[in-house]
Amino acid sequence: MSVNQKTSRSLAGIAGIVAAATLISKVFGLVREQLIAAAFGVGTVVNAYAYAYVIPGFLLILLGGINGPFHSALVSVLSKRDKSEAAPIVETVTTIVSTLLLIVTVILILFASTFIDLLAPGLEASVRDIAILQLQIMAPVAMLAGLIGIGFGTLNASDSYLLPSISPLFSSITIVIAMGVLLFQLGERLNTPEYLEVGAVALAGATLAGAILQWLAQLVAQWRSGMGKLRLRFNFRIPGVMDVLKVMLPATLSSGMLQINVYTDLFFASFIPGAAAAMRYGNFIALTPLGIISNMILVPFLPVFSRLAAPENWGELKVRIRQGLFLTALTMLPLTAIFMSLALPIVKLIYERSQFDDNAARLVAPLLVAYGLGLFFYLARDVLVRIFYALGEGETPFRISIINIFLNGILDFLLVNAFAAPGLVMATIGVNIISMVVFLWLLNRRLNGLPLAQWSFAFSGLLIATIVASLGSWGCSWMWENSIGNSNLILLLGELLVSSAMAVVIFFSIAMQLKLPELQMLTIRIRQKLRR
Repeated sequence: MSVNQKTSRSLAGIAGIVAAATLISKVFGLVREQLIAAAFGVGTVVNAYAYAYVIPGFLLILLGGINGPFHSALVSVLSKRDKSEAAPIVETVTTIVSTLLLIVTVILILFASTFIDLLAPGLEASVRDIAILQLQIMAPVAMLAGLIGIGFGTLNASDSYLLPSISPLFSSITIVIAMGVLLFQLGERLNTPEYLEVGAVALAGATLAGAILQWLAQLVAQWRSGMGKLRLRFNFRIPGVMDVLKVMLPATLSSGMLQINVYTDLFFASFIPGAAAAMRYGNFIALTPLGIISNMILVPFLPVFSRLAAPENWGELKVRIRQGLFLTALTMLPLTAIFMSLALPIVKLIYERSQFDDNAARLVAPLLVAYGLGLFFYLARDVLVRIFYALGEGETPFRISIINIFLNGILDFLLVNAFAAPGLVMATIGVNIISMVVFLWLLNRRLNGLPLAQWSFAFSGLLIATIVASLGSWGCSWMWENSIGNSNLILLLGELLVSSAMAVVIFFSIAMQLKLPELQMLTIRIRQKLRR
């Protein structure tokens, strides 16, 4: 079967399904974060949760996320095999993963205090105690993360994209319900000493319940698709199992090395009051559009990269690499312009209510600016990593990630002194830029040359467009505040809509002059959607 036949379901169609489903999940995620902010502000419970969730959250992102190593490994292998071979492979991989992660879960429960002390030696005693309790409650998320990741990969390999993309919704709903009940019953009393533990337990327990619901929803769909059941299978010699593990293990280690950078950031943040909570809130705003767009780009492209891995298909693979990178730039850089120019109004609109006041908003806003600067580099690096997975070279990202750990630690140490908490985000951006350059250089050698000079010229034009768009948006915001004001939510929303529209118009007006084929693809697709 030809590559064109195998990809008969258009990338745009898959991207549309994924985007719509992910958008729904992200909307509920936004409501979740707003309720957490309203309930706890940047106080003790959220600071503790930021550290307690590091390991469970790390595993959920690493192992259980779309585009994570489990998802990538299963899609890369299963997309090349007949569907009838899938169930034994999936069941065997599930058995291996569940056994290992059950051990991890027990270790987390028994040694929770040790892990918290290693992660955050600068925590106050009250925050430390709550963080330990929350980590013990959320420890089973470790095992659920692996099962969720396997579900993502299995369902995508069977051309099921809606449920995997929407399943994080279940996790958000449980927290929304829990926080809503707490706010209704306790209100501002949640932040008094006698109720701190109640809020902490409710937040951690809802997080665990959400992960359970997310896994169960995927499990039912996996059974119905014929891609394996919840069955122990220890026959590791089944064809395809070793192929999955050969990609999964180095990919997991590689992504894990990347997440160690998060640990390093939080280590330094533990010495800055409120920094961990502020980073959490800023990171969520940045990751909401990033998550939607990354799923649109990476999910449909990954099977295509895998099917074009043979040398005779490298010509088309290079075209797809360019498409992936420039679609990333065309979607991420306008957001960079908006976050750089409108960070404070965005934070105020999303979070400023109840326990989250103006001081908290001004603590989060500089972090959002920093996160905005790194959006393109974060996603572009992910696109390039997936190409190495498709080529069966998972060890290359792993080696680079090891180097990045030391580089990130050095940059954290240097930049936190100069820029405080935003310096920690800037350190991560620096690591991603260096990684992206190294990956491109290696792919240039591996694929017998890439038109890097041509790509660099076009990308430079998009960077100029970003700078001009950011300045135009900031000017529009300044004029609005000084002539109309933003003293209520309606005026604040108006400021953001008008100023964001200005950034988008300026960016794409300049980008159109570059005559990029990817922009034409994006424009045609948007017009088709609007006509429906």
